[in-house]
Amino acid sequence: MAHADFIEKIDEEPGLPGSEAKLDPSPEYMPRYPGSGRLKDKVAIVTGADSGIGRAVAVLYAREGAKVAISYLSEHEDAEKTAQLVRDEGSEALLFPGDLGHKEQCDKIVRETVDEWGRLDILVNDAGEQHPDKDVTDITPEQLQRTFQSNIFSQFYMVQAARPHLKKGAAIVNCTSVTMYKGSPGLLDYSATKGAITAFTRSLSGNLVDDGIRVNAVAPGPIWTPLNPAGGAPPEKVKHFGEGTPMGRPGQPNEVAPAFLFLACEDSSYMTGQVLHPNGGSVVNA
Repeated sequence: MAHADFIEKIDEEPGLPGSEAKLDPSPEYMPRYPGSGRLKDKVAIVTGADSGIGRAVAVLYAREGAKVAISYLSEHEDAEKTAQLVRDEGSEALLFPGDLGHKEQCDKIVRETVDEWGRLDILVNDAGEQHPDKDVTDITPEQLQRTFQSNIFSQFYMVQAARPHLKKGAAIVNCTSVTMYKGSPGLLDYSATKGAITAFTRSLSGNLVDDGIRVNAVAPGPIWTPLNPAGGAPPEKVKHFGEGTPMGRPGQPNEVAPAFLFLACEDSSYMTGQVLHPNGGSVVNA
């Protein structure tokens, strides 16, 4: 079966991603402190950067001196807002709409970013999706394939495209989830992809360590982004979203973004194959 034919068969849930512009209350994405040049002259690609954690990471990276390529699926208004926020920080932004489940899209993002800015230093794999189901038998083949396509296939494709351009000192930061460690009865396929991402992170770190390229991950807990209100969680759960954490509330994107900054800059130069856990106090096996 041709790759294009495979992709055509596994599109599902057209309601995702959700719009951050319509979210009330609005997520907090602006950095909380002045920049210190930790990413000066660096070039970063951030997937899923139109909203949520990805937006907060893109803006923080820009404040720290990086140029940022913003990859997103289809929320053009949100993506334009993120690009403007990056430019407001005195940096430059590129916008790449499209489905990362297509290898050709990942190749295009990397190729055009390098053509524009001449290098690639940081790859953040943040894009993902989730679909709640009460019973394992409710998960259709189309949904299962789509979730793996978006959440883990995309990371392989992005890394494959980026690899020839990553030099010593480069960093890859993947987004996994607290559900990988605690499990989630209503997010079986999503949790499985996050387990795959953690294993991918640990394995890739060993694969690239001799070349001086670090690979780490962040495992957020419940964070207030468009993902859940747009259909990533049932309405009754959205109403009490995050209340089950020890802190009793959901996190904000700008509470997660500093973990992505730490793992991308020289502050974490002795870390690879590791996972950070901004999750509101849930103690999990690292």
